[in-house]
Amino acid sequence: MISHDKDEPTSIVISSYYTVHPDDRQKFIDAVVPHLAPSAQNPGSVYYVFAQDLSDPNTFHLSEGWRNQEALDIHNASAPFQTALREVMTGVRIVGRQGQRYEIAAQGAGDPPSVATGE
Repeated sequence: MISHDKDEPTSIVISSYYTVHPDDRQKFIDAVVPHLAPSAQNPGSVYYVFAQDLSDPNTFHLSEGWRNQEALDIHNASAPFQTALREVMTGVRIVGRQGQRYEIAAQGAGDPPSVATGE
């Protein structure tokens, strides 16, 4: 994962998962990995992360945070993203997918609550 200033405001969050056919798992990884760093380095990218599911090796989770719609539009039109999208759409059997877009009205620290020590 490459991230920018963690204090940078995030106004758009995209959270998705993709489940791919087991025979296409490596094709999916090979298509996605080259665009991760360029996507994370786009102006307005707060974070851009793909991660393999710990309980299903054929499921991958995408989490993206963008400063604004303009930054997301630039990412979506970028050559690295368009190349990855084309490779996935033409060479990978996606057997499940769900994505959600969230527009953030307010944000604050997301630290978990303290755990009681039992003392």
